[in-house]
Amino acid sequence: MNQQTSPLQLRKKIRSGEFTGNTSGYSQGYVQGNLCVLPADWAGDFLQFCQLNQRPCPLIGMSGNPGDYRIPSLGEDLDIRTDIPSYRLFEYGELQREVTDVRDVWRDDLVTFVLGCSFSFEEALIADGLEIRNVSEGVNVPMYRSNIDCTNAGRFSGQMVVSMRPMLPADAIRAVQICTRFPSVHGAPIHFGDPGMIGIRDISNPEFGDAVTIRENEVPVFWACGVTPQVALEQARPPFCITHSPGCMLVTDLPNSHLAVM
Repeated sequence: MNQQTSPLQLRKKIRSGEFTGNTSGYSQGYVQGNLCVLPADWAGDFLQFCQLNQRPCPLIGMSGNPGDYRIPSLGEDLDIRTDIPSYRLFEYGELQREVTDVRDVWRDDLVTFVLGCSFSFEEALIADGLEIRNVSEGVNVPMYRSNIDCTNAGRFSGQMVVSMRPMLPADAIRAVQICTRFPSVHGAPIHFGDPGMIGIRDISNPEFGDAVTIRENEVPVFWACGVTPQVALEQARPPFCITHSPGCMLVTDLPNSHLAVM
C-alpha cells in the first residue's frame, strides 16, 4: 500500500482488515496517536495522570461522553473500535489478549483518551536529513522500561517507558532542537548516552518494539513514550482497559504542522 495513503483511506483499510501491523511511515504528515480506553469511574484519575505527566502522556483528544467511539476533532468517519490495527485488552492490569476489533467488548461507560505519538516528530527529523534507524530498517521503534518516576495521580503511578533512536552526537543535539517544537508529541529527548543511567540494562533487548543497529560512534537517544500508560495500568489494575498494541497507532486527520510550536 502507498505510504502516502490519506488518514481516512488508511483507517478504512484497517477497519476492513486490509491493513494490519505497524503504522510508522504511513499517511505521512499526519498525527498518529496512542490509545487508552477506561471505564468512566477511572477516567478522572487518568486525565490527571496525563496532565501531570505531559512528556510521556501528551493528550491530543478525548471522547466527549462515556460510550462515544467517535472523536470528530481527530478525524472524519473515525471509529475508535475498529480503526487501529491491533488492540490490547487488559483486566485488572494484566494483558488478556490482542485483537483487531473491539466492537464486541465495547461498553457505554468507556472513556477514550488519545495521546500524541513520536511518529510525528520522526517526520520532522527525517525532513531535516537525520536518519531514523527504525524507519530505515523497516521495524518498530525500540521501547524500554526506565527508572524515571512519573508523578502519581490518584490510582495511577509508575515509571516512564522511553523510545530510542541511535544518532551521532551532533545529530542528537539537532534532534533536541527540532523536537522541542513538538511538545504535543513528547517534545525533546529526555536522555542520550549511557542507558544504565535511566535503568536500562540491555539496550539490545527492548521490552517493546524491535532492536535496531547502533553503529560505531553513535549514542542512543531516548524520548518519553506513549506506552507509559500501559505500565501505569499494570500497577493501577483497573478492572478493564483497552490500549493500542505498541507501534499500531490511531492515524488522525490532524496535520503534524498544527502541533509545531514556532
